[in-house]
Amino acid sequence: MREIVLDTETTGFDPFTGDRIVEIGALELEGHVPTGVQFHEYINPERAMPDEAFQVHGLGDDFLRDKPKFAQVGQKFLDFIEDSTLVIHNAAFDMKFLNAELKWIGLPEIPMVRALDTLPMARKKFPGSPASLDALCRRFGITNFERDLHGALLDSEILAEVYLELIGGRQPDFGLATSSSSKGGADGGDWKPQPRPNPLPSRLSEAEAETHKAYIAKELGDAALWLKS
Repeated sequence: MREIVLDTETTGFDPFTGDRIVEIGALELEGHVPTGVQFHEYINPERAMPDEAFQVHGLGDDFLRDKPKFAQVGQKFLDFIEDSTLVIHNAAFDMKFLNAELKWIGLPEIPMVRALDTLPMARKKFPGSPASLDALCRRFGITNFERDLHGALLDSEILAEVYLELIGGRQPDFGLATSSSSKGGADGGDWKPQPRPNPLPSRLSEAEAETHKAYIAKELGDAALWLKS
């Protein structure tokens, strides 16, 4: 199962009042495991960067001036995500911006049903607790010390770890999806059953054992298979 973990950075909060996307970061999961395949683009928003947004992500006018416009990367982004589920934290925000940008350049919008929002997942799992990405990192012990500023690709990498914890931890499918080539013990070799160091005591009482022995002697006698060599 292919999923895409996604994050964006923008110039503000509302594309319909002039705000634009300035960064898209996305990474591929296959069976909930990162494959190393990524999509990352900085984007020229064709407008000045408000100071409030700059303080969040540190992407300024000088840095973005020579970056491609969304019209130059929109189709490449759609080709990357294909028809995969999009794992997003607070999906309504990112989907609003992505679909506005896609609509403005005449490309198909992404149906909201394709977004899997980890924000309500976290709120349901931990009701009443903070559900920001930073708060979830602290809860799950995920290291995000490099995150002095928000960055779309780094946040996608962090979100991939948070998502895995939200759906059940490091082995969400209890290992049932592993291939035959990956089966093995802790050292990576083939697993083999080992005898118990101390046999379990019998659950039969002496009286029950004698009753069973008498029944076998009466019904089977010397025909019992375990008496034959």
